[in-house]
Amino acid sequence: MTDTAVRPAPTYARPARRRSPRRAGDLTSYAVLGALALVVIFPLIWMLLTSVKTDADAVRNPYALPDPPSLEAYQTLLLSGQQPIFLWLWNSFAAATLQTVLILVTASMAAYALARLEFAGRNIVFGLIIATLLVPPVVFLIPNYLLVENFGWLDSILAITVPGAASAFGVFFLRQFFLGIPPEIEEAARIDGAGDFRIFFQVALPLARPALATLAVLSFLGNWNDFLWPVYVLLSPENMTLQPGLAMLQGAFRTHFGIVMAGAAIASIPVLILFAFAQRQIVDSVAGAAVKG
Repeated sequence: MTDTAVRPAPTYARPARRRSPRRAGDLTSYAVLGALALVVIFPLIWMLLTSVKTDADAVRNPYALPDPPSLEAYQTLLLSGQQPIFLWLWNSFAAATLQTVLILVTASMAAYALARLEFAGRNIVFGLIIATLLVPPVVFLIPNYLLVENFGWLDSILAITVPGAASAFGVFFLRQFFLGIPPEIEEAARIDGAGDFRIFFQVALPLARPALATLAVLSFLGNWNDFLWPVYVLLSPENMTLQPGLAMLQGAFRTHFGIVMAGAAIASIPVLILFAFAQRQIVDSVAGAAVKG
């Protein structure tokens, strides 16, 4: 009986795993999006860091971490009573809410009429509305001021809400959404005996809820962040909104960076809350527009 040598099992080198082009493209996309996100987030981080610095620390080390963090700016702004910050917040919230409601009412009715109703000159009217989007808003500054002055609305909430209630962008945005609604739905309601107003309120508006939510957020932000127009029409400090009020925190020869950034941080809180509640509707509106497109 002869001994047989035990041969070792053959070994095979594993081929190098190649990175698929699709995965490499995804990583590149994530890297680019991450870099863009940092560019967007950096000013917010810098704002928050500056708001917890003293004036001397903010001037000496503008981009360094606060050492140590201080809530002096928030205490001065909220507790000292030197500036009516809560009154400015209320004025901004009331003005932005009122103008948003007015825009939703006027834009939805005009958009539905231009999308569904047949009348002479419909395309001309829509073209004129779109043409106003090409005009710089500053051109309307003097005419709007004269109108507000003649109506006696200076230094009131009506001055910063009514002139912007006719939104050409809102009409265009909602009209495109109404055009995407299948006409068969409205025809079925008309067969059941519904008129134009009933179809508008009970059929078209519920279907346009994502678009209405998106327009509401954009309208609220537009009024909330408006600075130039309130400066011209609001005269007394107690009637000012938040944006021109924050500008008053800057002195003629010295700027309190911590207080200004603390005010900016407080001004961003309602906007973030609004976006958190309306985020789902905004995503649904964008996704629906993409599917229809």
